Amino acid sequence: MLRLLLLTALLLLARIVQAAPLTGTFESIDGGTLSIEDWRGQPILVVNTASQCGFTGQYSALQNLYETYSEQGLVVLAVPSDSFKQELASAEEVKRFCEFNFGLTLPMTEITPVKGENAHPFYKAVADQTGFAPAWNFNKILIDSEGSVIATWGANTKPNSRKVVRQIEALLR
Repeated sequence: MLRLLLLTALLLLARIVQAAPLTGTFESIDGGTLSIEDWRGQPILVVNTASQCGFTGQYSALQNLYETYSEQGLVVLAVPSDSFKQELASAEEVKRFCEFNFGLTLPMTEITPVKGENAHPFYKAVADQTGFAPAWNFNKILIDSEGSVIATWGANTKPNSRKVVRQIEALLR
């Protein structure tokens, strides 16, 4: 059993070492751009979001993570997406909704495709490197300070769950 765990860990480490650091520029919901490269040296939790989803309440936990760990370097990036047909009609509506209902201050992108042929290049790179693509809204991708994917989680994993927080805290040490 120990050998199997060690082999799995080595295979995952080899995959991370071989993968080029993730890059990507997103249009900011506030205007301008947000660049993954600008946050190099910091861990980043990237989450594809939607305002009309049953998981939308996770915005509160995302904001809490941002408030708790941003001074230690964590970036939480919300990527509103209509890839699953549950986002509001415009970025302005999304911004208003998130500020009013959740007090969001974390960085957010414009409405961005996250799956399929039209997926943003960041999400295509994640899929190419790890095989992970969002299967629904509120999928999470944790990137280390060097730009490598450390972990991914689906919508059912809450941002403040022990397994997510444990991974974030390990990167902040």
